[in-house]
Amino acid sequence: MVREAIRSLSSSASIDIPSPTFTLIQPYDTLPPLLHADLYRIGSDEEVGELGIGEWLEKGAVLVEWPERAGAELPQATLTISIFFGASGRVARIEGTSEAMERLSRSREITAFLEYAGWGGARRSFLLGDASTRAYELVVASDGGEAILMNAPGHADGPPLRDGRSYSRIAHLAENVVPFVAVARALRQAQFCAPEIFAQDLDAGLLLIEHLGHEPFLGPGGEPVPERYFAAARLLADLHSVSWNPFSEAAPGIRHYVPDYDRGAMMIEVELLLDWYLPYTSGEIAGEEARGVFVDTWRSVLDGVGGAGISLVLRDYHSPNIVWRGDREGRDRLGLVDFQDAVMGPLAYDVASLAQDARVSISTSLEAEIVAVYCAAREAAGRFDRDAFLRDYAIMAAQRNSKILGIFVRLDRRDGKPGYLKHLPRIRDYTARSLAHRALAPLRPFYASIGIEPEPVA
Repeated sequence: MVREAIRSLSSSASIDIPSPTFTLIQPYDTLPPLLHADLYRIGSDEEVGELGIGEWLEKGAVLVEWPERAGAELPQATLTISIFFGASGRVARIEGTSEAMERLSRSREITAFLEYAGWGGARRSFLLGDASTRAYELVVASDGGEAILMNAPGHADGPPLRDGRSYSRIAHLAENVVPFVAVARALRQAQFCAPEIFAQDLDAGLLLIEHLGHEPFLGPGGEPVPERYFAAARLLADLHSVSWNPFSEAAPGIRHYVPDYDRGAMMIEVELLLDWYLPYTSGEIAGEEARGVFVDTWRSVLDGVGGAGISLVLRDYHSPNIVWRGDREGRDRLGLVDFQDAVMGPLAYDVASLAQDARVSISTSLEAEIVAVYCAAREAAGRFDRDAFLRDYAIMAAQRNSKILGIFVRLDRRDGKPGYLKHLPRIRDYTARSLAHRALAPLRPFYASIGIEPEPVA
């Protein structure tokens, strides 16, 4: 049982998993990290303390055989599996905390979903989790076929904030899988490479979708590859040439309306800078007067944004969400995998998301080249106001980066995900770049007061 648990969390189904009866503990570099402990040979409680189980629990999980030999040295188990002989054979009784039992119930629900979809018996392995509550698994059938399981139970992001609406409602974030399915179908219909939906349970928040490929968008060392960013910029130019219908269908009788990226959404996002980033860096909470000035200034800056055009905004169009398919041609060369929060808004937003990639450092010169490639593609296709676009680009970049500064701190402080803090210096640098545009001049004093000095004025 332990071997199967470790293999399911490992990238290799053939990983060697020896019994730790004599070594007592055996660590595994899985996701999350696992420690396999066998306490059969433990002679005293003090020996348990020397194994470092408590320290390991700070970074991963521990699977313990013969836990009763540890006395009171082990913390309370999340799950306890008792194996004994019953009248008809071996029986396993599982008990645990309410949260663990909910996860177990969800796992059984997923198993039933895969059975119904014709993927029963397929091997599942954890692929990744993102900044939301979504999680993804790689599902491999016995014939080698691959798919991605999206596990996205419905949720609202936080309590009611304004007019009885949560943050996710105000910011137009997807609270279930319906938007993903609907937008995926719309993108595929327009000949863009979005995953095919193999099976869906909209109520349960479970999707089995096409696996678009294993090749990451970044280079082998995690570095940006200019040609791929240029291809992604040209793909955006194609996407912005389409006249998108905001209504799309997720299932017969279930239609999704792609919402407008309105000022309420833009402002609740940018205010995350005050709510989370400012207290993190200065220990201060913005007073009512300071908040009022910040909000009013941002509203005035946002007036008129969108002059370069309104289109479908995927909203997180950057390296983690683009699959490079080097053996393909045209639009099929770039796979799109994260668009459930899509809105209809200033088309410059996604260009800023790409050219100021939040997950990898894009130099000033490469950013300029990416933007130039996009503009050239738009100009080649017809009428295009480059000056209006560059204004929208600077505003949307500053708005997006201000939001991200707040979100990455919130992921640490509220959600226990400190790994995002390492990106803050990069995001601050991007914000400073954006503030250099004259359209952002009214905001410069505030950002300078929190240590973000604009680069030389453009």
